[in-house]
Amino acid sequence: MSTIQRIALILTIIGAINWGLIGFFHFNLVEAIFGNSALSRIIYGLVGIAGLINLGLLFKPNEAHVREPETSRR
Repeated sequence: MSTIQRIALILTIIGAINWGLIGFFHFNLVEAIFGNSALSRIIYGLVGIAGLINLGLLFKPNEAHVREPETSRR
């Protein structure tokens, strides 16, 4: 996993936690920290872009299931 993918995954997790807080407690953590400002809109945009980057992980083959061809031992 590349550094960009790791950063995107972290941002996606942060976004998921924020949505969970909104859904369960009606509390928006991003808005509580940054207010209703341009910075909060930038953060929402970055989380959205991170989600799109992580979309590629759905189609990446699982390394545990990818088998290398067996070589015959004689």
